[in-house]
Amino acid sequence: LSASTFRKMIVEVGYIEGFKPTEKAMRNFKNFIQNTTFKTEGITFIEKKISATGKTVYTLDEVVAIEKENRTKYNTNSTIAIWVLFIDGKSSKDTDQGSILGAAYWNTSFVIYEETIQGLSGGVFEPEKSLLESSVIHHEFGHILGLTNLGTALQSDHEDTDHEKHCVVEDCLMYWAAETGQGIGNMLSSGQAPVLDAQCLADLKANGGR
Repeated sequence: LSASTFRKMIVEVGYIEGFKPTEKAMRNFKNFIQNTTFKTEGITFIEKKISATGKTVYTLDEVVAIEKENRTKYNTNSTIAIWVLFIDGKSSKDTDQGSILGAAYWNTSFVIYEETIQGLSGGVFEPEKSLLESSVIHHEFGHILGLTNLGTALQSDHEDTDHEKHCVVEDCLMYWAAETGQGIGNMLSSGQAPVLDAQCLADLKANGGR
């Protein structure tokens, strides 16, 4: 989070052909990084188009396999590298009660189920696609930053005991519903992406963030 070790960040954006995120969501993501971390030597985005796999449902192991095959950037002495994959299928953990929109699985890696997001956005009474993308991207990146109680120490008691590693505050970006198809709609009713609440921001600041 601070610039004491990693002064620069590279975000490698992998996407399955036809499932590239919107430019607006990528701009919002870069702004979110700038507003939560100190990277004095800058933040760079690079993109990598990946051929379709033919799958419609992905296990986390299959997501990891795509990363291992396609990721090119890793941490160096002063640069931290982030990998995010926008995928052309659903999570194997989807249920009749709801779908998974994204998942952070390693300390610098997360996946966005772009096909699911496209299916839940852009229609009548549905959020704009870039808004939904931004909300899920920021939530998963929040986990990469160590929220909530995922490496960034709690400064107050605000972890949701029913949904571990999430904030108990219902309008916080790190509330559990922000990564589920059945819950995020209510969080976007204002037409704005949810933001980190004061308690999550205090956690970040205590861990070297903004």
